Amino acid sequence: MALQTAIPVDFDAYFPRGAFMVGEVEPVAKWSDDGKREGQDLDKNTGHPLWQVRVIDADPDARKGQNEVSVKISSVTEPQAPPEAHGLPFRPIVFDGLSVTPYVKETGGRPRVAFSLRAREMKAAPKTRGGE
Repeated sequence: MALQTAIPVDFDAYFPRGAFMVGEVEPVAKWSDDGKREGQDLDKNTGHPLWQVRVIDADPDARKGQNEVSVKISSVTEPQAPPEAHGLPFRPIVFDGLSVTPYVKETGGRPRVAFSLRAREMKAAPKTRGGE
């Protein structure tokens, strides 16, 4: 049987060096078939509004230009961004209930496999202790 749902994945497995939120939490736009915006998109499973955050993968070996991803969060209320770290525009974060859905992305050239990320919750990353 083919996999019918998103694949649950551990945050530390997907982001082994951590992740940083950039920008703000934004609602995911819902679009009509004729290209008109129709408000905020809803999660098909929960019916809750969808929010998205831009995330930088802290792994220095992440493919250049592909170290920024978007993570969608299904939540009745807007998820709250953790505070900025030391006045920088980056916020160290972790996601609970992270899942990935692979899909084929058509990019004008050769199609490639891409991943859609979803999470149940976003929270501030625990503070590191002396470079551990």
